[in-house]
Amino acid sequence: MTQSITIRRPDDWHLHLRDGAMLQGIAPESARHFGRAIIMPNLVPPVVTGAQASAYRERIMAAIPEGADFQPLMTCYLTEDTDASDLAQAHADGIITAVKLYPAGATTNSASGVTDFDKVRPVLEKMAEIGLPLCVHGEVTDPAIDIFDREAVFIDRVLDPIRKATPALRVIMEHITTKNGVDYVRSGGDNLAATITTHHLIINRNHILVGGIKPHYYCLPVAKREEHRIALREAATSGEASFFLGTDSAPHADAAKESACGCAGCFTATNTMSLLAHVFEEDGTLDKLEAFASLNGPAFYGLKPNDATLTLTKQDTPVEFADKIDTGAGPVTVFQPGFPVFWAAN
Repeated sequence: MTQSITIRRPDDWHLHLRDGAMLQGIAPESARHFGRAIIMPNLVPPVVTGAQASAYRERIMAAIPEGADFQPLMTCYLTEDTDASDLAQAHADGIITAVKLYPAGATTNSASGVTDFDKVRPVLEKMAEIGLPLCVHGEVTDPAIDIFDREAVFIDRVLDPIRKATPALRVIMEHITTKNGVDYVRSGGDNLAATITTHHLIINRNHILVGGIKPHYYCLPVAKREEHRIALREAATSGEASFFLGTDSAPHADAAKESACGCAGCFTATNTMSLLAHVFEEDGTLDKLEAFASLNGPAFYGLKPNDATLTLTKQDTPVEFADKIDTGAGPVTVFQPGFPVFWAAN
């Protein structure tokens, strides 16, 4: 029997579009289903000023297919040299929607990130004053800390002290991967929220390592134990306003993924909505999908939901997704969940 569900057009509150030939190749994949997306600024060099964010937005819009209704919401990369007045002006001018915090060395192109958090405290205080949210990659980079524990340690060592020092700051913990993260968000009050990725709802660390290394499942933060994946699923499908979709869709050419030192990132822009419908149906919570993908994010950012809608239809046969997206920077492998998916997004 055919089933369908119609929701407000979803938004992606954590997206990598890259630049140049890669941007040209993969931007249409997000524009097909999403109305808006928070765009990550970790280019080389990073997007650190309002003027650079404005220029990057123009390049993105030039890569979007004609007629597509897609709005990139820009961010600036927080460094220890960030000018608070520049951020404030860019926010007032409608150029940026948020600021991104990367601890130095935490993930792809994060070398310019923050090492001494005291140096960015005046910037964070200004952001709290003007209502400019902080998007956080929540991992410590201390080599003494096991990679599977870095999110939990970041909460205790870095995030909680920041929020206690600047309680009015609105914070989004991006791509949480642990029950610790879920619990902390639930205890954090109205100024704290979290995004959850598509792939972290589907894979745990066994999927990366058992039966051979799967480079296209390798991401940062890395997938954790099954108990954490279950906690993420429960949070995403709960309908709670503090949790919303941020795919962290992160394209790398296959040559960069399938190498002796492969890049971190899963590319899910193409099939995220179909995968989410599968996950939410599996958990008996299809009625909560709209909250997670279309309503909670805009509410936290102080925006209205999209007026347009997206219909997901369950087919009798599996949906056939492209294995790869061909770009001028090389082929990009699309995330494969490892099971048939019957929900098609229209």
